[in-house]
Amino acid sequence: MRRISIVIVLCLAAGLAGCGLSRSHVSYNREDVDLGLVNRVAVLPFINNTKDRFAAERVRDVAITQILALGIADVVDKGIVDSVMREEAIEPNRPIDLINLKRLGQRLNVQAFLLGTIDDATEIRRGSLSFPELALTLRLVDSKASIILWQASGRRTTESWLGRLFGIAPGDSFHNTLYLTRDLLSTMASAK
Repeated sequence: MRRISIVIVLCLAAGLAGCGLSRSHVSYNREDVDLGLVNRVAVLPFINNTKDRFAAERVRDVAITQILALGIADVVDKGIVDSVMREEAIEPNRPIDLINLKRLGQRLNVQAFLLGTIDDATEIRRGSLSFPELALTLRLVDSKASIILWQASGRRTTESWLGRLFGIAPGDSFHNTLYLTRDLLSTMASAK
């Protein structure tokens, strides 16, 4: 009987902890636009608002992989995107004006751009354990009208009180990035 009670308490605790992970996100889909018509996108360099100087590059790579894996659209190779941006004298990691955005869309032959901002990429330390935390915003912008077609923002960490209580090793930074990016982009895939 005592064993059953412990199992019930553990199951309830896991349910209350949301499987032990802290995550949240919100998304927006423009209702008057069929995202199914977006077949080819370019993922521009992400803006990095963190102290981790490589966070934007890592998340951009994961976003490209997730767009392809989820079947959202074809993606122009990031090397080509970066090369055309240099040719057009468009500075990466800076907001792009309307004229340059339209010209870039024509040169790359894309219907939309995926832009991103990394707001937080840290490691939270609790005793001897370290938990990665990531906050980011992704948005899909029409290449001709420059309107936001879709946008999602989220935060995720592998820290959990259940994990700390039972000494469960936290997930790593890569998997945290992978899961948050997939969660955000899944909201776009479901709107297609």
